[in-house]
Amino acid sequence: MKKPKNSHFKEKYGPYALVAGGSYGLGGAYAEALARRGLNLVLIARGKEQLESTANRLKEQYSVDVITFAADLADYEKIKDFITGLKISIGLLVYNAAFATVGLVENTGEEQLSRTVAVNVRAPLLLSKLLSAPMIQNRRGGIVLMSSLAGGQGGPKLAPYVASKAYNAILAESLWKELQPHNIDVIGSCPGAILTPGYQEAQKGKAVPGTLKAEQVAEQTLQALGKSPIVIPGSMNKFFRFLMTRLLSRKMAVNIMIQNTGGLS
Repeated sequence: MKKPKNSHFKEKYGPYALVAGGSYGLGGAYAEALARRGLNLVLIARGKEQLESTANRLKEQYSVDVITFAADLADYEKIKDFITGLKISIGLLVYNAAFATVGLVENTGEEQLSRTVAVNVRAPLLLSKLLSAPMIQNRRGGIVLMSSLAGGQGGPKLAPYVASKAYNAILAESLWKELQPHNIDVIGSCPGAILTPGYQEAQKGKAVPGTLKAEQVAEQTLQALGKSPIVIPGSMNKFFRFLMTRLLSRKMAVNIMIQNTGGLS
C-alpha cells in the first residue's frame, strides 16, 4: 500500500521542525505548511505574544506539538542553550529570520551593521552546523535557508542586507553538496517581493508585479526541497533572475536596482 505523500515528508524531516522567525508572515506560513504535513514545531522569534497565538492556532487546527521560545536570533548563545536543552529530535531547520538596514553604509551605525551580520549571517551558519550534527548521525534531515532575488546583485541603500542574502544562497548551495552523502537535503529559497504585513505596510497596500503570497513561497520551497540547491518561487521571478544575472551586465543590474532602492530612506 502506497504511503500518503505527507508521511514520507514527516519520515524524512520529522518529527520536529525548527522555524527561526516563525511567528507570522513568511515564517508563520512555513509553520503552517509544516504542521499540515504532520510535523511538530519549534518556533523561535522575538514576539512572545504572536508566537503563542500562532502556536495555539496550529495546535488546535493540526493536532501537533508546538514549542515556542521568544528570543532574539542575534543572541546565538541563548538560542543554542535552548536548543541543546530540548529532549526532542529536530529533523528540519527553516531559517527565515532577517534584519535589514536602509540607507548608505556611510550613514549606518556599527551596531546596526553588526546586527545584520549576527541575524542574517552568523545565526543561519551556526544553526546549520548545530542542527546538522544529529541529522548526520540519523542520516536524514533538511535545511531551508531564505535568500532573496535582491541578493543576486548589488543593492545600493540595502548593501548589508543584499550581501547577507547572497551569502545565504551560496551557503545553501555549498551545504547542499556537503551534506548529500548524509542524506540531508539543503535548499536556498530566493523569492522576490512577498505579501507579508511588513511589505504591505511599506508599499502602502500596493504590490509590484511578481509579488507572491507568503503561503505560495513556503509551499513552493518545501516542494522543491530535495530536488535542487536553489529555488526561485514564481515564474515572473524566475524570468527576473535570468534577466538580472544572465542577460544584463553587472553594471546594468546594479543600476536597475538603484532605480528601485534609491528612494529608500
